[in-house]
Amino acid sequence: MEMPSIPQPTFYIFKCEQSSPPGMPKPSCVNENTRDLFNHTAQSLMKTGVMGPVQIVRTSCLGRCQMGPLMLVEPGHFMYSSLTKEKIDRIIDEHILGGKPVEEYLIPSTFWGDPINLVK
Repeated sequence: MEMPSIPQPTFYIFKCEQSSPPGMPKPSCVNENTRDLFNHTAQSLMKTGVMGPVQIVRTSCLGRCQMGPLMLVEPGHFMYSSLTKEKIDRIIDEHILGGKPVEEYLIPSTFWGDPINLVK
């Protein structure tokens, strides 16, 4: 029996869901004000009809806690910072659906340089 071809996702959105206990020195991407951003992103993708070709993935710390809440959009290594529902909606509209990253929401290059080349 031959399996039908299933297309690869067009985008992966990795949403940081790290939550630190109160009193921890490093900030959390998820707190009482931001805990619904993952669900908001998923619902927005469903409303636009792109859930499937766009996969949203819960992830732990992405290592840029001081800039959170964060999400990483692949392909392209686009790290978005200081997220709100309004920013997420614009990222979906302009980057995911429109093909143009929202430059003013991207993490500053001082916190997000070029990837390290591991190929020898």
